Amino acid sequence: MAAWAKTLGTLAATLVIWVALADGAEAQTSDLVSTNALRVCADPANLPMSAKTEDGFENTLAELIGSKLELPVQYTWYPMATGFIRNTLKAKQCDLVIGYAQGHELVLNTNHYFTSVYSLIVPAGGDLAGVTSLQDPALKGRRIGIIAGTPPSAHLARNGLVGKAKAYNLVVDRRHESPAADMLNDLEAGDIDAAILWGPIGGPLVKQNHPDLKLIPLVSETLPPRLFFRITMGVRQGEKVWQRKLNSLIRRHQDEINAVLFDAGVPLVTDLGKDVIEPPQ
Repeated sequence: MAAWAKTLGTLAATLVIWVALADGAEAQTSDLVSTNALRVCADPANLPMSAKTEDGFENTLAELIGSKLELPVQYTWYPMATGFIRNTLKAKQCDLVIGYAQGHELVLNTNHYFTSVYSLIVPAGGDLAGVTSLQDPALKGRRIGIIAGTPPSAHLARNGLVGKAKAYNLVVDRRHESPAADMLNDLEAGDIDAAILWGPIGGPLVKQNHPDLKLIPLVSETLPPRLFFRITMGVRQGEKVWQRKLNSLIRRHQDEINAVLFDAGVPLVTDLGKDVIEPPQ
């Protein structure tokens, strides 16, 4: 009995230590997140999403989140390129990335707050305005602008549309080069016949600067690679308390988040990317 008592005492002491360590780890993780400001990591030249002028739709979302948390928004600016997470979020210079693709291991993802899709952009009054799929024969022989290396490139190749396609750079310093804006300017100038862009980039640019162009979300594509993606917010790995707080905020204020995205011109689709979500009237 004495031996059993000693063993149980040791187990109890070990359990207390583990609980204390767990509580301490959670407290330490929570302490990394500022309680004085909503510290956001963002690209200073990534319109229509974010900019140092704070007129991107991610800037508007940051203000919305800050208002719900009753915290002022404070930015750490860094180009969205290699080293972005390492030099911002992981360096504890900030606590939140507003837009990050679901499932990326560099961050701990919140629940997704919207789903969008690559989109075809054409002249609104032209003969391609009725196209809804990259398999449409009307696209044969047309010069289509595409960001090199993005998922729609595979669809262009499958449908025999690569030969006349015009590729635009994928990895650039947006302070000096803007492939999406260049592509839409080329489309309006007639240098290309159509453009394909990620919806959250193409949609706002069309709405803001190109009223004579039409954006067509590519929800009809059934073959891989998929063209729709769920977008989350990113926090540091291990910060489950902060993640859960943001998940709750997203759930309670989804309608307000959607309103910001609709106002910006972001095309929203259902979670499986099959149907376009229309803004409320």
